Amino acid sequence: MTATLSDLAALVDRQWQAHGRETPLNGLLLSRADAPSGTIRAVYRPSFCVVVQGAKMTMLGDTPFRYAAGQGLLAAIDLPVTARIIQASTDLPYLALSLAIDPAMVADLLSAERERLADAPAFAPLRVTALDPLLCDPLARLLALLDAPGDLAVLAPLIRQEIVWRLLNGPLGATLRQVGLADGHAARIRRATAYVRDHYAAPLRVADLAALAHMSVPSFHRHFKAATTLTPVQFQKQIRLQEARRLLIGAEDVAGVGYAIGYESPSQFSRDYHRLFGAPPGRDGAAIRAALTPEITLP
Repeated sequence: MTATLSDLAALVDRQWQAHGRETPLNGLLLSRADAPSGTIRAVYRPSFCVVVQGAKMTMLGDTPFRYAAGQGLLAAIDLPVTARIIQASTDLPYLALSLAIDPAMVADLLSAERERLADAPAFAPLRVTALDPLLCDPLARLLALLDAPGDLAVLAPLIRQEIVWRLLNGPLGATLRQVGLADGHAARIRRATAYVRDHYAAPLRVADLAALAHMSVPSFHRHFKAATTLTPVQFQKQIRLQEARRLLIGAEDVAGVGYAIGYESPSQFSRDYHRLFGAPPGRDGAAIRAALTPEITLP
């Protein structure tokens, strides 16, 4: 029996109730919301997101990407974005899943597929398309596998490979195939964005990133900004500040958080944070912690 979008919605809802956002399967995240949201700032990693109920709007720079029930979004490289859940209610909550994509798996599956890149379109780091019906079954099996933790280590990699294979052979294949080619511009920029993500607190030298991407500095700068809408320095700043906000959930030492993410000046950290999030880090962190703390009703 073929899984449907309704089946996926029921599975996402049930597994979210059981596990919350982060599931026991590394890289599989679930989302649920009963109302439209405010602005969400996030860093998308290479991943495939499917909305099974409701709708969301993601902005990459000034470019909007709207995706609703029955549509998927592919993020081909690490990207700082802003997003909003735009359709959700108590009766019909927003439901979505996001599955991280391993570029090495893409490269392995591409070993005999290089000729299909001859007519590939210009690289687009984010793309939205209708969900391929052939993906419903493996996605449903992956979600159902959370009920059998003893099987995850063996069966999950096989299902993930099936999903990536379906993506490579579907409407998003041209974009994903470019990421799997080690010598393509897309893969080179992906290596650079991944490096900045993993070393966000370290001093950044654009020349080193260009060498990592095997490009000249002018060529690297041009391709990097075309893919991310940001310069490398702006990209690093956004990664740093996103990490700072995450750290502030569990820490009140604003200066310590600033130093931890690579800022030497507390005042500069505060200015940059305020500019991005609309409030100074101390006040914003306190508001986030208060929102996450359940209210205690006295008898």
